[in-house]
Amino acid sequence: MSAPTRPMPGAPRPYEFPAVHRETLANGLRLVVAPMPRLPLVTVLALVDAGAATEARHEEGVAALTARALAEGTGALDGAAVTARFERLGTAFDATADWDSSVARLTVTTSRLEEAFALFAEVVQAPSFPAADVARLRDERLADLAQQLAEPRGLADERFEGFLYAAASRYARAAGGTAPHVAALDDAAVRAFHAAHYGPASTTLILVGDVTPAAARAMAERRFGAWRSAARPAAPLTAATARGGRRVVVVEKADAPQSELRVGHVGVPRMHPDHLPLVVMNGILGGLFSSRINLNLRERHAFTYGASSGFDWRRGPGPFVVSTAVKSEVTARAVEEILREIDGMRAAPPAADEVALATDYLAGVFPIRYESTSSVAGALAGATMFGLPEDWFARYRERIRAVTPADVHRVAQAHLDPSRLLVLAVGDAPVIAGPLESLGLGAVERFTSEQDPAEGSDA
Repeated sequence: MSAPTRPMPGAPRPYEFPAVHRETLANGLRLVVAPMPRLPLVTVLALVDAGAATEARHEEGVAALTARALAEGTGALDGAAVTARFERLGTAFDATADWDSSVARLTVTTSRLEEAFALFAEVVQAPSFPAADVARLRDERLADLAQQLAEPRGLADERFEGFLYAAASRYARAAGGTAPHVAALDDAAVRAFHAAHYGPASTTLILVGDVTPAAARAMAERRFGAWRSAARPAAPLTAATARGGRRVVVVEKADAPQSELRVGHVGVPRMHPDHLPLVVMNGILGGLFSSRINLNLRERHAFTYGASSGFDWRRGPGPFVVSTAVKSEVTARAVEEILREIDGMRAAPPAADEVALATDYLAGVFPIRYESTSSVAGALAGATMFGLPEDWFARYRERIRAVTPADVHRVAQAHLDPSRLLVLAVGDAPVIAGPLESLGLGAVERFTSEQDPAEGSDA
């Protein structure tokens, strides 16, 4: 009995990103509202121009520590009371920091919005930063760092950017800070960072869900309208490469059964005009499961369970990196195949059906990515942070589908540069260094796991 015929996909359904209302309050606070009245939920998000890129030298990690410490207390409430009040309202407050911003958020039912919004505003504007709680969070970060650097994957991620960027660049050190600098942070540093970077002129308030622009504005005026601060948006940072030319680095992890590989170079800023063709090109190269690198290393050679590539999109030029883990004895062969795929992407335009597979997937999953209030709020935060045009989401699928094989080939030639690739392997140096040397990519530099290239000495 023959198998039934596989059904063909139907025509893509139309999709409209929620309508967005934007305005600015008298004190400079920007307000973004996207009504989604389907469910009685509202996501509230405060986007603050206070990312790791704004940190002073030797205070790396203070942005993340400040964000985490926001809910540890206010003038009227201690941290336990703040948490309990949010829990009684059926929500939880969360705050994080990345390279370009700090973000505080919660999602709450419409009936509890007023009360939750008032507490949210108090936490963002007037945190007390108790010394003992800041110290506890700092020590938790140090413990996380120690665990991360003891594990090959985390070590590879952190050391890759340390070797990639010049030591003077903030990008050479992890967004959450490195141990020597985090250890020196205290409540005074956190208070100073909040005072310098949190304020209405550097903050965008985003509300998405069962709320009208008029109601959102009234709440914002009531709870944030009196906020005054000298904080201003951050200046761009330096993102220089550590040095020109190709480089091969081995970070020793004695007796490791496999190697963590990172291959890449400094990429381009998020607002580069080639962004969408680069998204499609990367999808074909290593961004999708069906990508060339994954099919090569996983399916054809059985070197790994998975391999991927990606651009880390930031305001400044973030890294382009291929990531995988392979058995120690095939480390050099895996690097060889990664370079072969990068060269192949540059050598000729991809086939039309290969481009169509990538663009159809990217356009097809787009609506699924923005079904919830929290995901739409996150998307609007990214659009605000990077200054995307107002029609970005409305025209995304159309623009993705318009990318051609010639576009993909052009950006591959322009933005993939084999001559300046950094090849980093974390693994058993006596086993992997020799084969890597035989590839002819340059002398293999060997470092211990304790050596931090961004500091110029042991971590």
